Amino acid sequence: MNAFFDRVFRRFCRRGRGLALTACLLVPALPVPVEAGTSYTLGVVPQFEQRKLFAIWKPVVDELSRRAGLEIRLVVTLTVPEFESALEKGSFDFVYANPYHILRVSDSQGYIPLVRDREPLRGILVVRRDSPVKSVEELAGKTLAVPSPNALGASLLLRADLDHLYGVHMSMVNARTHSSVYLNVLNGLTDAGGGVQKTLAEQDAGIRDGLRILYTTRAMPSHPVAAHPRIKPDVRERVRKAVLEMSATPAGRALLDEIPMLSPVNAFLEDYLVMRKWGLDTYWVDDGK
Repeated sequence: MNAFFDRVFRRFCRRGRGLALTACLLVPALPVPVEAGTSYTLGVVPQFEQRKLFAIWKPVVDELSRRAGLEIRLVVTLTVPEFESALEKGSFDFVYANPYHILRVSDSQGYIPLVRDREPLRGILVVRRDSPVKSVEELAGKTLAVPSPNALGASLLLRADLDHLYGVHMSMVNARTHSSVYLNVLNGLTDAGGGVQKTLAEQDAGIRDGLRILYTTRAMPSHPVAAHPRIKPDVRERVRKAVLEMSATPAGRALLDEIPMLSPVNAFLEDYLVMRKWGLDTYWVDDGK
């Protein structure tokens, strides 16, 4: 285990998070032969708070390992900046990441997209349902909660749209997860929040019903599961096929729906290249600060 994963492991242990420890040490009992002596890591961008993230992804990784006949260990970093740092170093063998993350490290690490959801990703701007705000322009100078400064739909693209299309500048508040963004807005801690339609749909009805979508960004291809180029092509293909096969069964679809990846399809780097023309680097924050 490299220094990064060792550090994450020790921090989980010190905090006594049994579920995190289980996932970090995960060695699934597989009914099909497992590649001897080799294990792979799958890093997941922390979209949700940790307990929810593990609850969603641990069963997915278990089933993915079983179908691919590989030992795959789930790794979830404590913060988005730690995730970004690990991705920039190529620490993950496989990764589920913001597609703009993949583009930014394409020259240095060359992660290869394997599968993504057919449904595109759209950023949303939410306010309280009873908010008097009726137009984006009314939010000039107000506070905007985001799950991470570098979240694609919920921050980068949303802030670019507000700036370029409406001339609206807001004071950004880093809420650290999508769930926290929605709670910040619902509890009146910020005037508005950035999210994506998929994560809003994952919230409890009480939260969803208390919010109103004021603006929706342009569509973009969804987060991919991608592989580092050091992973052999046949292993990459086994993982790609395993995800697609999961979607062909009711039980597998139920697991993927939690991500959510409702209808996985093959993904390619070319799917995402158009985003290089959107000027998003202007809004990127190094180290998530």
